[in-house]
Amino acid sequence: MSVSDNRAELKLSPDRMLTEEQEKLVGTIMAFCQDHARGKGAVLVLQGDAGTGKSIVMNAAFARLRQRVEKKSGDVLAGCSLRFLVNHPEMIKLYRRIAEHVPGLRKRDYERPTTFINQSRRTGHETDIVFIDEAHLLLSRRDAYNRFLQDNQLEEILHASRAVVMVFDPRQVLKFKSFWSEDTLHHLLGDRPVVVQRLTTQFRMRAHADVPRWVEAFCQRRLLPLPAPQSFDFRVFDDAQTLYEAIRQHESEVGLCRMLATYDYPYVLDGQDHFITEGRFHLRWDRSLPEAPLPWAERADTIDEVGSVYTVQGFDLNYVGVILGPSVDYDATTDRITLDASRYEDRAAFAGKTGIGDPSVLCEQIMLNAINVLMTRPTKGLYLYASRPALRARLLELWHARGHENV
Repeated sequence: MSVSDNRAELKLSPDRMLTEEQEKLVGTIMAFCQDHARGKGAVLVLQGDAGTGKSIVMNAAFARLRQRVEKKSGDVLAGCSLRFLVNHPEMIKLYRRIAEHVPGLRKRDYERPTTFINQSRRTGHETDIVFIDEAHLLLSRRDAYNRFLQDNQLEEILHASRAVVMVFDPRQVLKFKSFWSEDTLHHLLGDRPVVVQRLTTQFRMRAHADVPRWVEAFCQRRLLPLPAPQSFDFRVFDDAQTLYEAIRQHESEVGLCRMLATYDYPYVLDGQDHFITEGRFHLRWDRSLPEAPLPWAERADTIDEVGSVYTVQGFDLNYVGVILGPSVDYDATTDRITLDASRYEDRAAFAGKTGIGDPSVLCEQIMLNAINVLMTRPTKGLYLYASRPALRARLLELWHARGHENV
């Protein structure tokens, strides 16, 4: 079997060599499905930080299940019905492309949750085993715009299935209409039999532990000393255009290098280009091309665009330049990151605040989650530029204190 040399397809290909930890987890998922495919209500929750390989484990286990359900007899899983759901248009493109090259996988097995739910309600059909990647993106309330007319997508999926295997990471929640926490998940699952598994080894960032630790602290509003010089290239820039030129140079050398930004610059789906301007830097936001066969992160032309959290969530890149926009600032008296939700242009993220706690606190948590997603995309290097002068000055102070030599 072969897949293209496209990085994301290789990453999620079921034929990819797994680590011992990942292989063991695939076995656990297979055993769970075997035990519960003829039951009702069991759930396996797979957790782990960004970059620990949750999606490859899910797709590898799903591919092996597909092989077993095709057996005519002699296997408890023979004849079971399967579906793989993901509420992310860029990721579902990727999964379906992979299915074209993998014997036993079918493009139609990969669906958006709303499609699955509406079809299940219409036919009354119950699916034996449902996989959900990025379950934290499931709608947690009615959304007529996306043709979901019930109260909670996960609840609907549980009703329409016998067993569910799901990836869940509350630190990647990006909208109120898809608002999840550990508490809300546990409340919804109730007294169902639940198995929780966790991946811990970081595979995306080829860096010492001080790099993910710095990112995690930043997303908790704390600024640590910058990571020590190492092969993972961590840099701070005082000019966004200079940063972009460095990213373009890496793109010509290794590919999969992109500019990203917090959602602090106007963007409307009106068919027009919308731009991010920071001093000499002037580049358009990512264009919405639903018909494009490749996801945004994989298209060579997008080196001339700035990606948002919605176009890169779930993807690996080599070098990433992140513009921290006007909503992200710094308070010198407390030495902490500050956030201004009024400057956050993704107003749809804050729609539907009713009944989910303190809106101001949760708005800021969504903003921090988005920063976490942006900063955890690269495998080789993370470059930062801050729009706000106070934050830019503090980051540059840390940069000069560290020294600039990379090894």
